[in-house]
Amino acid sequence: MRQKIGGFTLVELMIAMVLGLVIIGGVISVFIANKQSYRTNEALSQVQDHSRTAFEFLARDIRMAGLTGCGNLNRIANVLNNGPSGGSATDWFADFSNSIVGYDGDETDPAVTTGTGEAERVSGTDSFQLVGIEGSGFSVESHQPTSAQFKINEATTNFDDGDIVVVCDPDHAAVMQITNYNSSNVTVVHNTGTGTPGNCSKGLGFPTQCSAVGNSYEFGQNSQIAKLSSTAWYIGNNPVGGRSLYRISLENQGGTPTGVATEMVRNVTDMQVTYLSEGGSAFEDADAVSDWSLVDAARVALTIQSEMERAGTDQQVLTRTLATTVTVRNRVE
Repeated sequence: MRQKIGGFTLVELMIAMVLGLVIIGGVISVFIANKQSYRTNEALSQVQDHSRTAFEFLARDIRMAGLTGCGNLNRIANVLNNGPSGGSATDWFADFSNSIVGYDGDETDPAVTTGTGEAERVSGTDSFQLVGIEGSGFSVESHQPTSAQFKINEATTNFDDGDIVVVCDPDHAAVMQITNYNSSNVTVVHNTGTGTPGNCSKGLGFPTQCSAVGNSYEFGQNSQIAKLSSTAWYIGNNPVGGRSLYRISLENQGGTPTGVATEMVRNVTDMQVTYLSEGGSAFEDADAVSDWSLVDAARVALTIQSEMERAGTDQQVLTRTLATTVTVRNRVE
């Protein structure tokens, strides 16, 4: 007699398959949830890294705005032809008295073109300009006002013909353009009649007098001289069709000071800036600031997107708006 061989019924097999599918579905759900959690955390890390980098660069420039090297912020002689006393239109980088100036999204910033082209400013986003000095500078051995020459103590410098520099002592500071730099004897000449924009006077005394001799003044031994640093910050169109935080810096190109834009941090889509003036109780938009020489702090809010797509709960890029407040160090006693 044959022995019957036992097995699963069709119903049992279907139940087993359903249970297996439930288990597999649960495992897949956990995997997808973990993957989404990873994407979100990675996107948050990207946003935090971008914001940390952006705020570090921004804060450094804002803190140094108005620096002369000698602490005499309210006594600035400026003999540049394109400066406030030069008699022509003042270029954005030449007004040291207003060392921080901002523009709301609907205002024209003379440092950058607003448009849709690469590195052009995005309409509706704020921007601002800063002026100070670059580095710690060099020490003056002697100054001859008649021949418009400075002898530098150091054996070498980073100066060149056409550089705009700031010289200062305890009495005041002066802004001028180098018309000739002699590296063999480390001598800086600041004559009139040459250079772009050029100088309206040899005289570096305060207040500024734009004439051949002007207000003569001799800077003493151990006065400080350093390159002018002028920067502008804005949100621009980047090369891949997105937006980035851009910085314009003043560079000497063949003896002519020229603003050059550099992409600093990608995926920064918006910047809104408000300002606090001396004696004020609240931060204001740029169009509400009546005297830029009194601004002693700026609050910068950046909107930053993650590089990773579909990182948010809405399956879009992750977006965060972060803000920081920076004091203009050289205006706070």
